[in-house]
Amino acid sequence: MIQQRTLKALTRAVGVGVHSGQKVELTLRPAPPDTGVVFRRVDLPEPVDIPVDAFAVSDTRMASTISPGGNPDAPKVQTIEHLMSACAGLGLDNLIVDITAEEVPILDGSAASFVFLLQSAGIQLQDAPKRFLKVLKPVEIREGEGPSLKWARLEPFHGYKLSFEIEFNHPAVDATGRRVEFDFSGGQYKRDIARARTFGFTKDVELMRSRGLGLGGNMDNVIVIDDVKVLNAEGLRYDDEFVKHKILDAIGDLHIAGKPLLASYVAYKSGHALNNKLLRKLLADPSAYEVVSFEREADAPRGFAELAPAW
Repeated sequence: MIQQRTLKALTRAVGVGVHSGQKVELTLRPAPPDTGVVFRRVDLPEPVDIPVDAFAVSDTRMASTISPGGNPDAPKVQTIEHLMSACAGLGLDNLIVDITAEEVPILDGSAASFVFLLQSAGIQLQDAPKRFLKVLKPVEIREGEGPSLKWARLEPFHGYKLSFEIEFNHPAVDATGRRVEFDFSGGQYKRDIARARTFGFTKDVELMRSRGLGLGGNMDNVIVIDDVKVLNAEGLRYDDEFVKHKILDAIGDLHIAGKPLLASYVAYKSGHALNNKLLRKLLADPSAYEVVSFEREADAPRGFAELAPAW
């Protein structure tokens, strides 16, 4: 049986929110089977639980934000995609995340710090079948036309792979790889994807900060790009770090579905908003998916039964 997974022990992290600039502490706790990932705002007079699911997403500007029932006026947790990406990369199903502010800390701007935290706590197999969302027919969202066209699509596939293409028309980005494909059955998420950092352009900083965004961003947690080049002294971690970060985000955004996908995801210039619309369109059509589990490991896609190697 392919089993559900949680943590063996609790673990903690302290950092700042990339947009809010607020100091925040996370406590990541084991959770029983079929709990899913639940954020708990423990800083409020009465703690509020916010279970992760596609319809809990209440804002997708600059990050994926969730609130109870997707109510934008309710307590929220912002910028969950990097932690959710790490959970997907390690196959984690059940987790309680106590958080002391409304934004997940950015840490180093990638998912690698979250992978390290989760693996340091240890991954525990649980006596319950892991449930997957198996895509049965193509589902697509398209927006814009000409230069503003962007789209994302899910197709049936026995496994989970993602393909992403970016188009920024910027010399520093154009000089790197603009398309990448990652297959969970053969690729190593931790090695190939998790270290890709978020990025931003100096021309956008003033506008973002005037809107109360990007207040915690700096060269320790963001790749900063001026009109022609990357400003970070250490350069890039991957030759194609920009597009790999977009795949990292997509993995996190899609894990918000509440169950891992069995699908092929293909996208062009997609982002948090389009990824969530794609999930909602999938889940709104009962003929487009089914929930499956695997009693025999041999029936599951290759690589889905193994635990990721520890650091």
